[in-house]
Amino acid sequence: MAAPPRCELCGARAAPRRCPRCRLASYCDVSHQKTDWDSIHSHICHLLIPVLGPQPCFHSEKDRKHGKEQLLRKQESLVAVALSTAQGFVWAGKPLEAIPAALQALRFGSRLFGPASVQLVPIYLLLAEASTGAGRPRQAAKYLSQAQWIVLQTPECSAALQSQLHHGLGLFSIAEGNLEQALYHLANDVYLATAEFGLNSVEVSGGYFYMANIFFYQNKMDAANSLYTEVSSLWHAWLLGSLHRHQRALQARAEASPFSEEEEGIEDGMTEARRVEGTRMLCAALRLREQGPLQHPGETARLLHALAMIHYLGQDLAKARELGMKAFDLTKQLPQQDSLETIGHLLELINAQLSQTT
Repeated sequence: MAAPPRCELCGARAAPRRCPRCRLASYCDVSHQKTDWDSIHSHICHLLIPVLGPQPCFHSEKDRKHGKEQLLRKQESLVAVALSTAQGFVWAGKPLEAIPAALQALRFGSRLFGPASVQLVPIYLLLAEASTGAGRPRQAAKYLSQAQWIVLQTPECSAALQSQLHHGLGLFSIAEGNLEQALYHLANDVYLATAEFGLNSVEVSGGYFYMANIFFYQNKMDAANSLYTEVSSLWHAWLLGSLHRHQRALQARAEASPFSEEEEGIEDGMTEARRVEGTRMLCAALRLREQGPLQHPGETARLLHALAMIHYLGQDLAKARELGMKAFDLTKQLPQQDSLETIGHLLELINAQLSQTT
């Protein structure tokens, strides 16, 4: 006799309740069913039937191969939806809501890639981050240990993934109050990110930022100031490059034939993950520059300029204009006004786009 299904959310208790739509997700009680629905099940209910339901019978090897490829794509789509949904909740400051979605990503990712695959490491790290934010340190430590074990068992694991692992371990150590251990992991994060992406990449900035926060907390202002400056410098340079790529793409689109059927997206390298990460770090650094003991008008102007660019690329034009004007006015008061023209050009772009939308 087959074992009764376990609850989709907690996995601990028998689950007599089923989703009335897909009939594939089971729950121990109404509260767990509602929690899972609000987090992830409403997004993937329709995707479960073609993945977990009865599969068609194929009569040729060619059809069987095609059917297997289709099933793999559906499973990959399921993992991607669950992972992006969980990440969205974490970005929104809702770690509890993120956990069911991340667990679904882990469940289907394990089935798709194998239980010890390096492709599960980002999912474990997200689960650890959400669990830490939800006040569940024991669960977070468990997920981090699993991610660490997979990385140690995979000699060919990329420096980028190892960097992510040390970043997660560093953030957990900060939450636990173990600042020396946090500095160790964040230094490894920076080293490995540099090895993978280069010294001047924004991928390095996260490690610098959290190290700066620790030094600031420890009242080591020179070290904190230096690292915050490095963070703003990395993002400012990267955003200038993104802005140039965005402008070239806009120009190419304007010059394209009106009879062209191809509608290409504008490539500027600004993913949602990068936008959220950059905005969070730059806003935190700006608050310290404007209100704290690390005031430096030139750095404040650069942070305002960077944030104006990030909001412009994210199409929040009103916020981009507000920050751009602040950067412009502050730069006019500085002895060196090298960036005044660049900020002015950004404001022209913002105003031109605003005029098109009114």
